[in-house]
Amino acid sequence: MSVIHGQNFLMVPGPTNVPDRVQRAMHRNSSDHRAPDFPEITHSVLRDLKKVFCTEAGRAFVFPSTGTGMWESGLTNCLNPGDTILTVRLGQFSHLWVDMMERLGFNPIVIDVEWGEGLPADKLKEHLMADRSHKIKSLCVVQNETTVGVYTDIPAMRRILDETRHPALLMVDGVSSIASVPFKMDAWGVDVAITGSQKGFMLPAGLGLLATSQKALKISETVSLPPATETLALFPP
Repeated sequence: MSVIHGQNFLMVPGPTNVPDRVQRAMHRNSSDHRAPDFPEITHSVLRDLKKVFCTEAGRAFVFPSTGTGMWESGLTNCLNPGDTILTVRLGQFSHLWVDMMERLGFNPIVIDVEWGEGLPADKLKEHLMADRSHKIKSLCVVQNETTVGVYTDIPAMRRILDETRHPALLMVDGVSSIASVPFKMDAWGVDVAITGSQKGFMLPAGLGLLATSQKALKISETVSLPPATETLALFPP
């Protein structure tokens, strides 16, 4: 029988190691969610979360969920069933996101590239230019595809949308990138940003984190079919 002393350091993309000071901060009694100071604690967390997303105009949300749950929340809150989505499959996580799009009743246009290759910006631009009736409602990309080590230039995605004058939402999976590498939601024109607590935030798993632009929020008010579960809704009834 072997005995291991000391701390077990995780050497994986996520979950990441929770710093000692964060673990010590959690060693306290639970708060009453109806306590007088609880609303301000919640609002302060949401204000600070916006700073991490680098957004002043947008809005941040916290869900009892995961990064995968935020895929579903972003899609179902901001798009209608049957909507067309332009996306690229270049690794396991983008592959799983496409699977979810199909299961939820969306119509993904998938550009497949060899895993490990970069995102084909020229092909994305061709699809957007050809979409004169603007059937494509969202461009969905993974910023950091950990399964193959491919990083996507998000500002370049916004430039493509602007150059083609296409109104599609820019939705970004930043699960393994946000709070780890630069992410500037407002400056890059991101409409929906998705991440979780267990990677760059270096927190325990269990929280889904999402931020939306005002454009995405306005569209969410017109969605005909809300999320299947109220825990993923931006504004539960």
